Amino acid sequence: MLTEAQRQDLQQRFGERLSLSASVREAHGRDESFYPPAPPDAVLMAETEAEVLAAVAWCHRERVPLIPFGAGTSLEGHVLAVHGGLCLDLTRMDAILRIDAADLTVTVQPGVTREQLNAQLRDQGLFFPIDPGANATLGGMAGTRASGTNAVRYGTMRENVLMLRAVLPPGQVLRCGSRARKSSAGYDLARLLVGSEGTLGVITELTLKLHPLPEQVAAASVQFPSIAAAVQTCITVIQSGIPIARCELIDANAVRAVNAADHLGLPESPMLLLEFHGSPLGVREQVERVQALAAEQGGTRFDWAATPEARSRLWQARHRAYWSAIQTRPGCRCLTTDVCVPISRLAECVDQTLAEAEAEGLPYFVVGHVGDGNFHVGFLIVDAAEREQAQALSDRMVQRALRLDGSCSGEHGIGLHKQAYLLQEAGEPALAAMRAIKAALDPHGVMNPGKVFAAS
Repeated sequence: MLTEAQRQDLQQRFGERLSLSASVREAHGRDESFYPPAPPDAVLMAETEAEVLAAVAWCHRERVPLIPFGAGTSLEGHVLAVHGGLCLDLTRMDAILRIDAADLTVTVQPGVTREQLNAQLRDQGLFFPIDPGANATLGGMAGTRASGTNAVRYGTMRENVLMLRAVLPPGQVLRCGSRARKSSAGYDLARLLVGSEGTLGVITELTLKLHPLPEQVAAASVQFPSIAAAVQTCITVIQSGIPIARCELIDANAVRAVNAADHLGLPESPMLLLEFHGSPLGVREQVERVQALAAEQGGTRFDWAATPEARSRLWQARHRAYWSAIQTRPGCRCLTTDVCVPISRLAECVDQTLAEAEAEGLPYFVVGHVGDGNFHVGFLIVDAAEREQAQALSDRMVQRALRLDGSCSGEHGIGLHKQAYLLQEAGEPALAAMRAIKAALDPHGVMNPGKVFAAS
């Protein structure tokens, strides 16, 4: 809780860009997770790196928690001010600073959204491929090491951040990486900050890899008699070395939800959404091979989205699955979890998880970036009893993934929800090393406290 003297000091330093309004604080104390809101004591709308530097230095000196905030689309409670403090809203730092088409790089401020960036790049025949669904800020995507539907071909934020600037306590600007595509110069601090969830510093600038827009793009949906058949098709496609751009799974419950929300008229059965990038000849070859593999697993209705508008609608339906599912049960919250397993164990993990969900009778839906072994289950809950039931199912799903040499979080991060699993996955020596890094870079523990690490 800020003291009156601290509030006055912040107001004097930052003027009208500091808000103490209850409504503004409430809006910055929630994300898309199932957790109740936890508002900060104040919100600062930063516009420059110098203001970020001043805010971080002030919080370090005053021992006040600081929580970086972008679009607020995280799913694990990352932006909740569980200890109060100052929320640092970075959405006004939204400039695209430099496009280097020859080097296939772009430099942006953290408040730039992925849709904003790609709209700017389109005329140059380039795009940024990381697509988590939500129109998140690139700073937030780096902070949570986001990935999404294109990761099977283009990688995650970890692979696509070349260089960044970040402000660390007690108030210093750190530049990490370079615009070169590789380097062996010292510790990889950029990769350390990507995925740190705001617990080490505040990212103020990012240099990202770009990719040429493909000569041809083809997208299709394929129906399957079962989840297992859809998953096995995906496994076979990946193991065959077919360079597919996207391979997304949605179950019958998710299809039913997007049909109701967007009136798509899709058959309500498990479905793969596929996308192919390349030359016309290469795309045609990919399509033929995938069609044959899908048919072996009972895949039917290979429906094409032939125009850019049709493709956009198809992928919009996939991205809206979360919000569409919530609409099917008025008044519910969604407890969602994701895991990632080796591709060879994916079918086993999905089958066992869904068998348990069906046995419990709790409403759920499944979506997944199954091309890289990552899938999500969302449980639609309305009360404390159902939350406990859903949490038990989520726990068993995570434990299963860990037994299969997978990860407790494929792309959502740790936040508040998965702290206990991080210890299981990484082990005590690794967690001790992480805590040592945290203590070295943030000695007063003011950077997004309560996230990643369980209280020790």
